[in-house]
Amino acid sequence: MKFKIGDKVLVTAGKDKGKKSEIIAVFPKEDKVTVKDINLYFKHIKPMMDRKGEKVRRERPMSVAKVAILNDKDQADRIAYHVTASGSKERIFKKTGQAIKDQSTKAKKK
Repeated sequence: MKFKIGDKVLVTAGKDKGKKSEIIAVFPKEDKVTVKDINLYFKHIKPMMDRKGEKVRRERPMSVAKVAILNDKDQADRIAYHVTASGSKERIFKKTGQAIKDQSTKAKKK
């Protein structure tokens, strides 16, 4: 899967079409991603013991075909791979050719 956690994306289909947000979860086997505050639904929680029942809003995973990554110029783009001289693979934007900064590694280091 070409998408990673932390990528900024544009929703291209569905009820939230046109909204911009970031990926918070990736499901490669199902070919789906969860996008922050996009594709929300209500989860009804039954009352149990001393806890009251409630309605909770949650994000539902959506197909990767419904999202497009945003490049540095804030435009919808596609992802390609480039092999560096050292032999490692890096993701690049197809329109601009620039390498994609990895947000997930920055979050882990902090």
